[in-house]
Amino acid sequence: MHIPRAAGILLHPTSLPGRYGIGDLGEAAYRFVDFLSQSGQHYWQILPLGPTGYGDSPYACFSAFAGNPLLIDLDWLAADGDATADDLAQAPPFPEDRVDFGPVITFKQAVLRRAARRFREHGKAELQQAFAEFCAANQSWLEDYALFMALKDTHDGAMWNTWEWELASRQPEAIAEWRERLDDVLFVHKYEQFQFFRQWTELKRYANEHNVQIIGDVPIFVAYDSADVWAHPELFMLDEHRLATAVAGVPPDYFSPTGQLWGNPLYRWEVMAEDGYAWWIARMQQALTMVDLIRLDHFRGFAAYWEVPAGEPTAVNGQWQPGPGEALFHALEAALGELPLIAEDLGHITPDVEALRDQFSLPGMRVLQFAFATDAGNQYLPHNYTPHTVVYTGTHDNDTTKGWFTSRNETEKQATWRYLGPLSEEINWALIRLAYRSVAVLAIVPLQDVLGLGSEARMNTPGRFGQNWSWRFRARDLQAAHWHKLLELVLTYGRQPSAKPQEKPSWM
Repeated sequence: MHIPRAAGILLHPTSLPGRYGIGDLGEAAYRFVDFLSQSGQHYWQILPLGPTGYGDSPYACFSAFAGNPLLIDLDWLAADGDATADDLAQAPPFPEDRVDFGPVITFKQAVLRRAARRFREHGKAELQQAFAEFCAANQSWLEDYALFMALKDTHDGAMWNTWEWELASRQPEAIAEWRERLDDVLFVHKYEQFQFFRQWTELKRYANEHNVQIIGDVPIFVAYDSADVWAHPELFMLDEHRLATAVAGVPPDYFSPTGQLWGNPLYRWEVMAEDGYAWWIARMQQALTMVDLIRLDHFRGFAAYWEVPAGEPTAVNGQWQPGPGEALFHALEAALGELPLIAEDLGHITPDVEALRDQFSLPGMRVLQFAFATDAGNQYLPHNYTPHTVVYTGTHDNDTTKGWFTSRNETEKQATWRYLGPLSEEINWALIRLAYRSVAVLAIVPLQDVLGLGSEARMNTPGRFGQNWSWRFRARDLQAAHWHKLLELVLTYGRQPSAKPQEKPSWM
């Protein structure tokens, strides 16, 4: 896969500005694309776009195929006549700099329910037709997802394994009965998906027209409490009661003496192989309708994954099991052609993982915050990179660069400055410059580092429950100085695959 030497920004859409408590697919998203394009950024990297569940993590979604209704632009619905001025005026005074998920969910769900009802009763004829076409084209996942969400609504959000057994086990008579009984609620969830994909498709088209490609994110595992596991239990390690028999995690290491117990159900890879990995092909096909390039999360799990018996309190008593390896990627390649993937090859990486990555010519990842704790042989130091690499100052799981540097001991701080050389820049810009001047084909920087923010702007702290995924920036935070600095670095280090931009960003 050929990738031109370029640069980009990591920012999840929920972090955009806006008056409805959470970033969405509306005007601020388009203005952010303008900023990217006109500051020489060729890529916008985002996190998974699925509907988030308990904990609000985009890596634990109710579906691997659906979109997050919280991202729907309500002003767009008002322009269509589905939402009213009174609906929008009911928005509480949300904080500007973070997402308060509870009130946001309450407000947006109420508006979306009313909008769906108006659309069903007197929506525009051409949109009614488009809705019918969307439902038909996405029937393979949409019917199960809509029923799953409707049943969750009916059961006060309870996990599907606690529902009546005839529903948890999808007995045909019960499923047919509840489809009819919950028809109005099913329609709401289908309407939300129609509007999400309609709005996302238009935003992606606008980005591509402005020379900005979208890098998406596909988590290797799915949440147990998801339409995917409920609808396809045969594909996961579940017992006769539909409970997980083994779950995902990673083994103990220097950073965590008990490892990490993620709790996701594991795949029955041998069952998936029987139909040529059809579920994975459908999943990746769906993702590639939404983004241009995919960061494949926890890539090492495709070579071998850490299997922990269900019920274990930690990940200590797990064991390595072989993943699907090259068979899965050959199947994906045969169905989808050349694979536009970035391998998230961080953590405990062994030769078999590297061999699988290289066999399919996938670029790996390097994170500069990991580079200065050891010696010159550290693989995250730029002099050890190969060009077929994506370099980050940090990812969504890291502290911001300013926050990270503040927490370093004096030895690591000195090692960092010694490697950087004599510079008058602040540490966030010094690491951005280091990423840009490296041989790595892509340099991706979280917007928090462009803005020079500290730990208060961290997106996620792994292992911490609550207070994650909520950071937002304000429109006034992005200044002309940021545009000038990024464009200067792009041009200095040859990361602009298109002509030099001439316009001042419309954001300013």
